[in-house]
Amino acid sequence: MNKVIEVNQLVKTFGHPAGLFHPNRREVHALKNISLELYEGETLAVVGESGSGKSTLARILVGLEKATSGDMTILGQTQREWQKQGARAFGQAVQYVFQDPVASLNPRKTIGETLSIPLKYLKHMNKAQRQRRLEELLNAVNMPIDSLSYYPHEFSGGQAQRLAIARALAAEARILVLDEPVSALDVSVQAQVLLLLQDLKQQFSLSYLFISHDLAVVESIADRVAVLYLGDLLECRDTDSLFARPEHSYTQNLLASAPRITMDSSV
Repeated sequence: MNKVIEVNQLVKTFGHPAGLFHPNRREVHALKNISLELYEGETLAVVGESGSGKSTLARILVGLEKATSGDMTILGQTQREWQKQGARAFGQAVQYVFQDPVASLNPRKTIGETLSIPLKYLKHMNKAQRQRRLEELLNAVNMPIDSLSYYPHEFSGGQAQRLAIARALAAEARILVLDEPVSALDVSVQAQVLLLLQDLKQQFSLSYLFISHDLAVVESIADRVAVLYLGDLLECRDTDSLFARPEHSYTQNLLASAPRITMDSSV
């Protein structure tokens, strides 16, 4: 199976070390020598409590943060190679789905205008092509065509997240980095969105890096799980074995406190 993301010894620090003239400075190590891989067609979940470094990792992978050190390869190309190609090329490889779907959509633009941006500037589609693609995208996320004329605040959280996912799909990226994509939703709506993500992964041959603090959600969607704690990678194993036999005490505590979610397609 091909690797679509490979991270080696990734380090991210914030702030500056203390020195003679600045003795009160503090350096925070958000990520400490993280190494992991995401394989083609896989859902790799990265879990941990707030402050574990999981969202920092996500932001580095999509180019919103710069690593302090370490190497990262996406679809066989290094960060330097992607930088030479530019943001447009990278946007067709990796897309980011944010935790708060309403806040991630431009409140001054209709859904049609927002979804058209990657079609126009990344895929260079004309108006007729864009319209056909918009209809395909809305159908894929089970939203009505008239959604195109509405603004983000007119949708529920679950509907807005479906539309945010549609925007990520518009560029035809092969990798989606999903940062707590269902944490702001009710449990029943979570199940619907998780089922949708599974269907889309098969339909569009996607790979997911799924960031979450919730092991109950992760159990229902992930193929493998990486557990972070204060910037350290504690363990990374297939989901079944991790849930059956967690090796680290931190993982054991997370499992012990996690409620279970049932994904029922009839919800």
